[in-house]
Amino acid sequence: MPQSNHPRLETASRSLIEARQLARLQLGLTRILPRNSFYERKLLANGQSLSLTRLRDLSLLPFTTKQELLADQERHPLYGENMTYALSEYVRYHQTSGTTGRPLRVLDTAESWKWWADCWKTVYQAAGVTRDDVIFIAFGFGPFIGFWAAYEGAKNLGALVVPGGGMDSLQRLRMMQDVQASVLVCTPSYALRLAEVARQEGFDLQKLKVRITIHAGEPGASIPATRRRIEEAWGAKAYDHAGMSEMGAYGFTCERQHGLHVNEGEFIAEILDPRSGQPVPVGEVGELVLTNLGRWGNPALRYRTGDLVRNGGYSCPCGRAFLLLPGGILGRIDDMLIVRGVNIYPSAIADVLHRFPEVAEYRIIVTSNGPLDEIALQVECPPSLVGEIQEALRASFGLRIPVEAVAEGSLPRFELKAKRVEDRRRRML
Repeated sequence: MPQSNHPRLETASRSLIEARQLARLQLGLTRILPRNSFYERKLLANGQSLSLTRLRDLSLLPFTTKQELLADQERHPLYGENMTYALSEYVRYHQTSGTTGRPLRVLDTAESWKWWADCWKTVYQAAGVTRDDVIFIAFGFGPFIGFWAAYEGAKNLGALVVPGGGMDSLQRLRMMQDVQASVLVCTPSYALRLAEVARQEGFDLQKLKVRITIHAGEPGASIPATRRRIEEAWGAKAYDHAGMSEMGAYGFTCERQHGLHVNEGEFIAEILDPRSGQPVPVGEVGELVLTNLGRWGNPALRYRTGDLVRNGGYSCPCGRAFLLLPGGILGRIDDMLIVRGVNIYPSAIADVLHRFPEVAEYRIIVTSNGPLDEIALQVECPPSLVGEIQEALRASFGLRIPVEAVAEGSLPRFELKAKRVEDRRRRML
């Protein structure tokens, strides 16, 4: 098992892991209270003391939601009251992508930015990246936090890191060849887009030295068919990662590629029923709720991520005892589509479509038929493949889903988070 920032903790007993988490949480609470007005108000209103004596007492604390943080920034511009220190103590400004609405601003101190880098160092080490690698980050480096922390983590690892901002896809491919990049970091959609551009331009990816690809920003590298397509295109092993601007880089994939591990050295994870708020048993799906343990200048306690994950327990063939999320992020609560009584997540549709090498890109169109939702697909593929795709969808979901073959290159491509679901339900009202 590759070394990490927590080599002993990763294989420790639950009691030792939880004791470490509790100690860090207790210390953090003494730092943010009473300095952090946002959490002082939340916790005092809930009747909480400054310290918890058992980790299970965490469930007594109120949840934090993105809507709360956005409303706080609306009431107290620009940054809200979830700031433990004076503004002069913060050195990094970032914001969420804004794909689901108004972006949330996040600030980091020098201490918490180093913590971000340490978390990303764990992501690299779990994937087998070393200081001898050349890491190419295909990212535009704007205010979205994206892979900024990946850049810092690569420096922390001691590897040569090459920023890929300010380039088009072909330029990035050529740069990767010039610098002999051995690791590619980007969204899974963009890894496939780079492979598509390489085919169109006659650029042979097999001449590159890339041996590892690491992906974040959207589900993909934990979706079997998507991961397989990336690995076949690049001749490399593809690893998933999960993080959030308001939370941190919390998830990594081990060499067994069974899903995501939560970095429990730096985060406390709960998997709860979204309705009841109660923990779900091993094997069941629930909402991931996270508490970070190293970002006390802009903390997130019991943060409802909105992401659905499967509770995989605390055992993995890799030897780690950190919580396992088989299949990674399965989807978002608000992304779930209910079509004729069947729950369908966009990631499950991707798993079907990416089994077909001829499928270049796709779009999911959501409409309504009275009180019922309906979906149809536009797929860049040969028309002769439509029947086979429809049969694969029927076998997976028990539904006949209309599929329209569209011309290659007619659908959008994405560098960051892909937006493949087009919701037309409101237009039809």
